[in-house]
Amino acid sequence: MDAVDLPISNPFSSGTCLRDMIRAMRACKTAAEERAVVRKECAAIRAAINDNDEVYRHRNLAKLMFIHMLGYSTHFGQMECLKLIAAPGFPEKRIGYLGLMLILDERQEVLMLVTNSLKQDLNHTNQYIVGLALCALGNICSAEMARDLAPEVERLLQFRDPNIRKKAALCSSRIIKKVPDLAENFVNPATALLREKHHGVLITGVQLCTELCKISSEALEHIKKKCTEGLVRTLKDVVNSSYSPEYDITGFTDPFLHIRLLRLLRVLGEGDVDASDSMNDILAQVATKIESNKIAGNAILYDCVQTIMSIENNGGLRTLAINILGRFLSHPDNNIRYVGLNMLMKAVTADAQAVQRHRATILECIKDSDASIRKRALELVYILVNETNVKPLTKELVDCLEVSDQDFRGDLTFKICSIVSKFSPEKIWYIDQMLKVLSKAGNFIKDDVWHALIVVISNTSELHGYTVRALYKSFRKSSEQENFVRVAMWCIGEYGDLLINNVDMLDGEDPIKVTESEAVDVVEIALNREASDLTTKAMALVALLKLSSRFPSCSERIRKMIVQFKGNLVLELQQRSIEFNSIISKHQNIRPTLVERMPVLDEATFTARRVGSLLDAASTPTRSSVSIPNGVAKPVAAIVDLLDFNSDDAPAPSSSGGDLLPDLLGVDLSLASQQSGSSQPSKNGTDVLLDLLSIGSSSAPIESSFTQSNASMLDITSPNTSTKAPFSPLDDTPSPLLSSRATSTAGAAPMMDLLDGFSPSPPVEENNEKVYPSITAFESSSLRLIFNFSKQPGNPQTTNIEAISTNLTSNVYTDFVFQAAVPKFLQLHLDPASGNTLPASGKGSITQKFRVTNSQHGKKSLVMRIKIQYKINGKEKLEEGQINNFPCDL
Repeated sequence: MDAVDLPISNPFSSGTCLRDMIRAMRACKTAAEERAVVRKECAAIRAAINDNDEVYRHRNLAKLMFIHMLGYSTHFGQMECLKLIAAPGFPEKRIGYLGLMLILDERQEVLMLVTNSLKQDLNHTNQYIVGLALCALGNICSAEMARDLAPEVERLLQFRDPNIRKKAALCSSRIIKKVPDLAENFVNPATALLREKHHGVLITGVQLCTELCKISSEALEHIKKKCTEGLVRTLKDVVNSSYSPEYDITGFTDPFLHIRLLRLLRVLGEGDVDASDSMNDILAQVATKIESNKIAGNAILYDCVQTIMSIENNGGLRTLAINILGRFLSHPDNNIRYVGLNMLMKAVTADAQAVQRHRATILECIKDSDASIRKRALELVYILVNETNVKPLTKELVDCLEVSDQDFRGDLTFKICSIVSKFSPEKIWYIDQMLKVLSKAGNFIKDDVWHALIVVISNTSELHGYTVRALYKSFRKSSEQENFVRVAMWCIGEYGDLLINNVDMLDGEDPIKVTESEAVDVVEIALNREASDLTTKAMALVALLKLSSRFPSCSERIRKMIVQFKGNLVLELQQRSIEFNSIISKHQNIRPTLVERMPVLDEATFTARRVGSLLDAASTPTRSSVSIPNGVAKPVAAIVDLLDFNSDDAPAPSSSGGDLLPDLLGVDLSLASQQSGSSQPSKNGTDVLLDLLSIGSSSAPIESSFTQSNASMLDITSPNTSTKAPFSPLDDTPSPLLSSRATSTAGAAPMMDLLDGFSPSPPVEENNEKVYPSITAFESSSLRLIFNFSKQPGNPQTTNIEAISTNLTSNVYTDFVFQAAVPKFLQLHLDPASGNTLPASGKGSITQKFRVTNSQHGKKSLVMRIKIQYKINGKEKLEEGQINNFPCDL
């Protein structure tokens, strides 16, 4: 800025110089004072613009740039930039181009006026002016400017001065991004730059070739065929080069060139065996020769690992790369450890066995003081768990619960419960681990987790005694965790007689001596805990009612404990107290039958309600059954829709509970039905089974209207294609769309498959189908979607739809994914798409068939929301819309 301030000493100039303006702004103590200074300077600059002051135009623009950087509006100075660019001198052009890049962007219409000046400066005899024009064009180039000035930039790629060639290569990268059709014009000049000896030009040439490979498949094949061997030789020369002061950075020769070459080799070797074989040796050399004790070396190793994991290579080289990531985990720098964990997340899909060798180091990262590292390490451990290592890994994670902080304990607890549920080898181990988690972090466990534990305990008659004894001993040590207390109350109420008699002792289990009074003492402690909420107290009252029948000697003491709640302000507890007192005092003849042991709960029915079962099945779509903790598989078709449990037309669960389900905790089904607004009471205790032990809690009815909320919509994609599912298999929490799905309908005769699109479906007969007119379901400037319809005779509710997607642009679409969502009264099943690459200019199409079943056929028309995702040159695009123009008779 020294050249800017040269003429400021002129006593006849208006306004202050840039240096004085900056001093004045820095001296301001308040924002108001700063705004006053800015207003004064802007007024002076406007006056100078109106007077067409040419002498101090560059100084005024310099001040405008500083004001612009402070966030104030400077649009009135845009034309001053153009005037300075048109000036003949280099100092004026320098300030003009700097202002052009800072004050304007490619969206400004005034930018079109500078195209002619740029073209003249690109052909200027002064190479420094040419460099200014290239810098400006590379920063603010629009598509129109790129088409107009591409020939000049292409010519400058062969300019005599290396600095101009370097800037021209960077400008070319901007041009081909803006106008991919111009990529073929730059292929030969770009490959010529790869033979440069000047490192600056070579780096920009490599970057230009990388962009060409990403944009054009023809350029990729050309560069792969002509330049792969040369790039390997260049990387080998850089790795083995001797010390050079010009390019040395902390002992490494030009690490920037290292990284650029590795990234280009990654693009060339991906999916090509021959190209990958030619670069295996140099990648192994880089991985072994580069030291990891400095940041520059770690940067090179990181890109080397990414290249090794991306290309087609042998297992030995991949193991070497994973070992480098293992060393990253032991680095003292948090950023490097986080980068290592991120890369291991990707590498585990390629070679899980090699990642398993670093399991101990990964587990240490879970105890790290940095929250980001802990979370990423936990996600990685979750992926590494399988049937063979579930026991030691679970033990390590449970031990981490004791030392983890409160913010992290919720995530850790959730992952442990998911691991135990998915990979439990036997019921007793499952119960043991769940009791440990409950006793240490029960307050962080969601209701469906401890509900599932009760279901498993109910189904394991041989472990009833062992479980109730374990709960009793743990409760005596600590009763701080609310959910743990609830499970203990349920088990003591059900199996209290097994507790005092040491029934079903296991081998190696130490007997304990518990009297009837001591068992009642535990329930009394839970009932009188200040931390106990309504649900826990209600469960404790039910446990007392059941113990009054199992322990006749304590019946009167139990009655007195129950009577204490007759005047409770909470209506739920007051009602239970009065009713239970009446049962104990006046109905002793029916009490044993009324409070007999609860029937076995159907595991498959309850598993369907758990979101974890859906994610587990979705992550392995080839399975047709759902895993449950005891190792018994139930068919998916037998499972009720897990997210439609409040629907009146939801199918009833298995009748294993019979009419005894109302006995569960003494809940009045008719009252619950009235409170929920249902016109009919639930059959066979459906509400109780599906909302197990949720005493005293009220839940608002689920809104199922398609027009009121998108919460009843579910994104469904075909899992058998190479596209990504709409949720991450690493995360056990469903997406908002997934978690609120409600699909059960009264009109559907068979039970809808819980996992739409994730399990095999019976073939659809194509014979004698009635054909309906096609519709244009969706059309934009880049995409057209056509729906063809047909129906099977005798099945008017089901419509077969064939979706045909056509690309209307000149760019190839990759990673093409079609997703659809329907309201509650519809059922949707998508078949795999014909592909995931959509050719350009309508030269091909992608077809995908799906079926829609309308339970309100004749009453409600089909309606659907769609979401289409694809990539153009690596950039993700999204198209969304709603289809309302279905034929009326569908």
